[in-house]
Amino acid sequence: GSSPIQWPILKGEKETGVTIMLVDEKMDHGPILKQTRLSFGEKETAKILHDKLAHLGADLLLKTIPDWINGKIKPVSQNEKEATFSEILKRESGRIDWKKKAEEIERQIRAFDPWPGSYTLWKKDGKKIKIKVLKSRVLISPENKRYEVGKVLVVPQNEIGVQCGDGNFLVVEKLQMEGKKETLAEDFLRGHSDFIGTVLD
Repeated sequence: GSSPIQWPILKGEKETGVTIMLVDEKMDHGPILKQTRLSFGEKETAKILHDKLAHLGADLLLKTIPDWINGKIKPVSQNEKEATFSEILKRESGRIDWKKKAEEIERQIRAFDPWPGSYTLWKKDGKKIKIKVLKSRVLISPENKRYEVGKVLVVPQNEIGVQCGDGNFLVVEKLQMEGKKETLAEDFLRGHSDFIGTVLD
């Protein structure tokens, strides 16, 4: 599909990889020459994973070409029944749905870094201001009390916590208001104390 690097992060996978294949008339369909796997952690962003896969793919290609030229590799047909497809990402794909689980949103933020990015809308003075969430973590709710989904609260370390659909919070560590520079949550709150208590859209 069109977003193979983002998709494993988004879906909570622990492993991805690189495939060297022969091209035919169909998309991602040709026979496989060589493959290699790559395990990745829970903090990887798409940018970091992209760079790792680029190096891995280059090394694998350099090893594959001589073997292919010398007839040492027999192409293996792909099993179409096991094929999975990733969606085409659009700018709108990055809008955060606070009804989702906190861990799903955290994965989205990493998967969509740097593009299309993840954002939410803050209603302020009758306008909707776009806020990009650049870095986050999950906070398991310490109590049974639930707030309205999308409600902004202050959590320990003077950071921003947003109520998610599963009752847990997404802690926003770094963010960027439209037209402004990126900032840490604590610094953002110093200049925008009215952000607390609002409900993000």
